[in-house]
Amino acid sequence: MDVSFGTMVNVLCCMCGIPIAPNASNSCASCLASTADVTRGISTESMLHQCRGCQRWHLDGGKWQACELESRELMSLCLKNVNGLNKTRGANGGKVRLIDASWIWTEPHSMRLKIKLTVQKEVQSGTILQQSFVVEFVVRNQQCTECQAEFRQGSWKSLVQVRQRVGHKRTFLYLEQQILRHGAHRGALSVETFRDGMDFYFPDKGKAARFITFLENCVPIKTKESKKLIGTDDKSNISNFKFTNFVEICPLCKDDLLYLPSKVARQHGNISRLVLVKNITNCIHIIDPLSGQTAQMNVEVFWRDPFRPIITAARSRFVRYMVLGKDAVIVEKNESKKSATRRNRMKLAALTLAKEDDLGINDTQSEERSHVGYLMKSGDIAVGYDLTDTQFVDDDAENARAAGKFPDVVTLRKLYGGVATNDDDAAKKRIFKLQRLNADAVEATKARKAKKDKEDDDMDEEDFLREVEADKDMRINMNLYKNEIAMKKIDEDNKSTNDEDDDDDQQVKLDELLDGLVLDDGPDKEMAKVELNEDLKWGGVEETFVEEGERAAKDGIKYLDRDAARDLKDKDTAVPIDSFGKQFMDAKFNFI
Repeated sequence: MDVSFGTMVNVLCCMCGIPIAPNASNSCASCLASTADVTRGISTESMLHQCRGCQRWHLDGGKWQACELESRELMSLCLKNVNGLNKTRGANGGKVRLIDASWIWTEPHSMRLKIKLTVQKEVQSGTILQQSFVVEFVVRNQQCTECQAEFRQGSWKSLVQVRQRVGHKRTFLYLEQQILRHGAHRGALSVETFRDGMDFYFPDKGKAARFITFLENCVPIKTKESKKLIGTDDKSNISNFKFTNFVEICPLCKDDLLYLPSKVARQHGNISRLVLVKNITNCIHIIDPLSGQTAQMNVEVFWRDPFRPIITAARSRFVRYMVLGKDAVIVEKNESKKSATRRNRMKLAALTLAKEDDLGINDTQSEERSHVGYLMKSGDIAVGYDLTDTQFVDDDAENARAAGKFPDVVTLRKLYGGVATNDDDAAKKRIFKLQRLNADAVEATKARKAKKDKEDDDMDEEDFLREVEADKDMRINMNLYKNEIAMKKIDEDNKSTNDEDDDDDQQVKLDELLDGLVLDDGPDKEMAKVELNEDLKWGGVEETFVEEGERAAKDGIKYLDRDAARDLKDKDTAVPIDSFGKQFMDAKFNFI
């Protein structure tokens, strides 16, 4: 029996009249695209909230996130706030698919963000339409919970009190630079400074614990914790506590002169009992100024049997010496001692010194070995301790000095720049400068004491800058910035003098300095956008400008510049597509 198969009957499009295969709408793809709206049910306006203090953006559930402009994270946040885009089915039952998203240029101060979205939707079987449209976001200011707590009294939950029982603040100035370098202060609500320490207020106990861990890796400390009951709920068995952490820093500081107990000296390689504190990290680094032998003292060893320095590093104890000559030193090896390394032996030199105040008055000279002798040359100015007429409180140290076991002079470091020549504007000629932590200074109640504290703080800051200027190991853990005003005043003669001294590896070099600690460099740049930084609320953080579209190109997101944004339509006409995302198959980036 013959079976005849019927052929498909074409119908005419109800709008243009061309023959097409029968479908539910009896319309061709072109006519259907001209009448259908793929973006129906998707909002073209939305609102975002940003904290003005910390520049973070609000997420769901009361969370806040730091996002840079034109970044991938901010694009993801914008797409999550577009109503109707994340629905499984559209208004007509078809599935809407996001194909592409790109940033559109907006005025920097308009408080607006615009993105161009491209979506596709299958309106009927075998017919896929694609359409592009613009979504505008209005940015509103809203304070985050951390910034709100910053302006409330008594909102802190954990307090970290950092103290050091010494008469200066140089250790805290060094600790402040490390905090700024690593951003360890970001979680603190506020910071207060005192003459003998600093207080850090945190909103919870976990952030305070992380900060204490950071301090343990920077300076030798010991901690003590206490808590105070604020309130309790007997029904739910919930109590509210405030925690206080007392952190005491080791009282030994850089350039302190120590006379070690004999037991401690034997435990550290049988080093000489008369040593200098070379540096302070999470342990105490000591050095023998006469032989160059070094050792590291653990925190547990010091706190088990604490001792005080016989001479504390202070400007009143420093004596200025002029170097008259330098001779090489041949170190004899002692089998009973741990010998100094070859690097430290090469730094030893016998210096001929004379007090700067005695020049032209008498001919008194001193010849002593020095661990920084390799830096010196005739005519240089150095600072040190004069032990000839010094009387020590420690009985063992005083007996050793009376027996002639101590040298007459212990050289500390070399002076550089205008400090060596006693210039009045030596601080202004320094080619580097440092950031400072934006902290609240607690002043004394009496005006006379407050004035004295201010003078002491200025003196301590100048002494700290002199230490930084002469110690490369300290500068490794710090950010030094160029002082553009001072560098412009340096003439060619000074530059040639600095270049000739190649043996001095402790002097500040230009390649160690960072650019751009200028806060008044004109923030209103027409073709630039401010790079957001979570640290802006702390002050002293540099505002860097990036070109338009640079951040988007880094994340692989398209960016429409100003000219393209002016000619852009709010919504394009839908066009028929053969398959989903055919022209976007190479794009491997997911926004949601």
